[in-house]
Amino acid sequence: MKRKIKNAFAKDEYNCFGCSPFNPIGLNLQFYEVDDYIESEWTPHVHFEGYPGSVHGGIQAVLMDEIAAWTMYIKAKRAGVTAKMNIRYRKQLDSTQKTITLRGKLREIKHNLCFMETQILNEKNEICSEAEVVYFCYSPEQSVNECHFPADFNSFFEE
Repeated sequence: MKRKIKNAFAKDEYNCFGCSPFNPIGLNLQFYEVDDYIESEWTPHVHFEGYPGSVHGGIQAVLMDEIAAWTMYIKAKRAGVTAKMNIRYRKQLDSTQKTITLRGKLREIKHNLCFMETQILNEKNEICSEAEVVYFCYSPEQSVNECHFPADFNSFFEE
């Protein structure tokens, strides 16, 4: 089942480079819950290139960090910050594609750490880069009281 995720943070001067709909130079990502995964589709642009025709590795890192964050928000139901990211670039991510897919999956929560796997897939559904991402997770109370996490988890979903 595919379910659209609403950006519950997108209000009052919210300018996240990855997901804010208000950031004119950002990635403007939108997210979906698809079974055990959180997914997003993104269209590359030449201003995100490293070498001509290739999405910059730093932008790929941002994409994987962002899908990991949203995986944590939805699957662990809490906020957090990146603690560690181990990236493997497997093949060139062509910047002329119409759409690429980002995918994140929660592997486990251990104490206050969320362990996730992320992938970027090209139009042929080939893995171009992947990462093991660890986030420091705040408690549910801290998430709401200090990190702008919505008190009503259902506010992440379209009605």
